[in-house]
Order: sequence, then C-alpha cells, then structure tokens
Amino acid sequence: METPVNRFDVQPTASNHFAWMNTQMALGRTLMAATRTAVSLIGFGFTVAQFFEKLIDKAPGELRHLHPETPRNLGLALIAAGVVSLIVFTLQYHRASAYIRSGDFAAVAGLGGRPMLSAVYLTAGVVILIGVAAFASVFARL
Repeated sequence: METPVNRFDVQPTASNHFAWMNTQMALGRTLMAATRTAVSLIGFGFTVAQFFEKLIDKAPGELRHLHPETPRNLGLALIAAGVVSLIVFTLQYHRASAYIRSGDFAAVAGLGGRPMLSAVYLTAGVVILIGVAAFASVFARL
C-alpha cells in the first residue's frame, strides 16, 4: 500500500487559517493548564515539606523520631512530579506546534517558516526554574 504524497487537502483560505490559529491557541491553553497544575504540585510539595518540618521541630521528643524524613520526601516527590510533568508537557507542546507549522499545514499557517512568538514557553520555563529552586531548597534544607 502506497502512502499518498499529500495526506491532507489543505487549502490556504481565510477560514482554514483561522482554524489553524484556533488550534495553535488551544495548544497554548493546554500548556498553560499543565503549568497551573505544575505550580500547584510544586507549591503544595514545598508547603508540605516546610510545614511538617517546622511541626516536627516543635513536637515532643519521642514524636521527633517517628519517620522525620517522610514529609520532606513527600514534598520532594510532589515538587519533582510538578517539574517533570511540566517539562514533558512543554516538549509535547513544542512537537505539536512544530507539526502544525510544517508540511501540508505550512501554507495555512501563513508564518513564512518562522514560529509564532509565544509567552507559554517563557511561563513554563520560569515555573520549571522555580520548581528546581524549590526542590534544591527542600533537598538542602534551606
């Protein structure tokens, strides 16, 4: 079975271009939803680690020795889950965005080969850096 040369019949019309733009914006909204989820995971992980560390410090002597690393490890796991998931979602966004700008869709995109400037990369990058800093802070007990 032969693969057709053009998978899709893509006509560079105004309606197709606006549908393409809608798809591009939907990809951005999906990455922003993943960013919000990552912020929640990072923030909750940092809070769990800090809150229970302070709580254990004020606990009576015999309670201080009952698995004191558990809250810290849970916080580190939540922070790591937020950072890793955001990295994965950012890579998926990049691949999907590159796909709809190339091949048959290049004529509909109307960008002349250059990608659209998007704030979602900047936002995701900043959240990743904050997550790495939070992980390092909890890991080093700062």
